[in-house]
Amino acid sequence: MKRILVPTDFSKEAQTAAEVASGIARKSGAQLILLHVIEEGSKDSVRITGEIAYADMEDKLFTLKLIERSRKQMAKFAESAFFSGIKVIPELRMGSPYHGIRTIITEQKVDLVVMGTAGKTDLAEMIIGSNTEKVVRHAHCPVLTIQRKPLRSDFKNIVYATSMSKDEEVFSRIVKRAQEMYDATVHLVRINTPGNFQRDAVVKKYMNDFAKKLQLKNYTVNVFNDITEEEGIIYFAESINADMIAMATHGRTGFAHVLAGSIAEDVVNHSKRPVLTFVVKHKKK
Repeated sequence: MKRILVPTDFSKEAQTAAEVASGIARKSGAQLILLHVIEEGSKDSVRITGEIAYADMEDKLFTLKLIERSRKQMAKFAESAFFSGIKVIPELRMGSPYHGIRTIITEQKVDLVVMGTAGKTDLAEMIIGSNTEKVVRHAHCPVLTIQRKPLRSDFKNIVYATSMSKDEEVFSRIVKRAQEMYDATVHLVRINTPGNFQRDAVVKKYMNDFAKKLQLKNYTVNVFNDITEEEGIIYFAESINADMIAMATHGRTGFAHVLAGSIAEDVVNHSKRPVLTFVVKHKKK
């Protein structure tokens, strides 16, 4: 791992994500890219509040002041004590936060994104959560989302919620690298729901074969029953006091996303534990 991207709006949630990212960077020897995207205001966005739009010159002055303030915030943030000994690269962009994140991922060949999420119950979800969901759904690299500060600074127990799909081959190796970096135990789990049930014996045999193919050395196999997959994943992680949840997502978009939703996004929004996700694509038959 060479580059870790940490998007920030200088909020408490973003700082917590940065602290977690600094621990990963220190462990892996990676450098951190701190990204703040200044959302450029438009007349339409101002009119929604019932206020009068700025004149052109006032818009420019306001933007210049916003840029200067962001530069000072970034400089102060980059000097935080938890970044000590880590190479930190500050980046300021203007425009859409999501598009800024996507651009940096491509330009810098980012290996991991670590970002905060306020969760569905927080008003800040309108700003933070929606961008996090988009990144989880579309990023071409793993994404680690942080809702609150973890109790541990390392990840000794990793829940790998698997659909037992061949499409997960790349992600399974990402999980294995995380396990090796932290000398962790991987807890493979398959969630049985009323609408998607398989016998324990069948599932456990498949998971054991899956673990052997991946050459996992320290793992457990588990079948957990719940009403929905997302609730089962979260409750299972709580039951073993896991440090991280890892799961693949197929990055549904458009009507398919609205119709079926995304289990990974639901877990990201509601889990109190860090969640590592990665978008996998269905292989064409």
